[in-house]
Amino acid sequence: MVSKRQFYRSGPVQRDNANVSFVDVRRKFGFRAISIGRWVTDAERDRAAGLFYDALADLMSILRGPEMLISLRETLAFQYGIGGRPRTMAHYQPATRTFSLAKNAGPGAIAHEWFHALDHYLADKAFSDVASLKETRHTYASAAWLQDATPVPHGINDLLFACFRTIMLDESGEHPSTLFRVSCAADKANGCVYYSDPAEICARAFEAFVQDASISNNFLVSGTKATEEARMGLYPTGAHRRAINSAFEHYFFRLGSALRADQSRQQ
Repeated sequence: MVSKRQFYRSGPVQRDNANVSFVDVRRKFGFRAISIGRWVTDAERDRAAGLFYDALADLMSILRGPEMLISLRETLAFQYGIGGRPRTMAHYQPATRTFSLAKNAGPGAIAHEWFHALDHYLADKAFSDVASLKETRHTYASAAWLQDATPVPHGINDLLFACFRTIMLDESGEHPSTLFRVSCAADKANGCVYYSDPAEICARAFEAFVQDASISNNFLVSGTKATEEARMGLYPTGAHRRAINSAFEHYFFRLGSALRADQSRQQ
């Protein structure tokens, strides 16, 4: 439970130990809306607000982007302690563009679910024909890339596609990566499609990138190195992990620079 658990964090001071509320979180990052569950106590709400503020500020620092990146240009909504699913720490709802964090089990899943939101947000910006793809209502950019959708020509998009290629293909670019093959094997053993879904593979790769950053925050991300999923090979390792991290580093540097320049022009 968030109100009792202790979380490890090592990074720059984000709020000088000042108390913050979810109102402050919304104002800081520009979320479209923030909703709190009726069973969340005042103490739980207040502590969670500080933890969430720090986690998002740390994510912003890791990605080297402005606040509008975190809220996806103020299109992303957030829920805390509402609509939890059994055995689900957190989830992203593409129909409403809402990121939800469970009251008792959500910590550590923020990076994963935030990347789902980004992946979904970018689909019709990185590809011109997502409307023609299967299951278009909830298309993710990673899935569109795997379906050979028509890319929108742009240098930043090219860097995004390089991330997908590095995650899902081997060094030759001709065959599935080990991460993809292990994910397919896990799904075959479980009799379902989950780990091998491109959106899930890329979200786990993003988790690894965030956990490997110099800023550490296990309320933001945890589990890419010492969990059963990690031991199964469902997170990238070794040279592949380093290559993915490098691809993400290049992409977010360019994206953050472009967003800051756009922000300066609007001021």
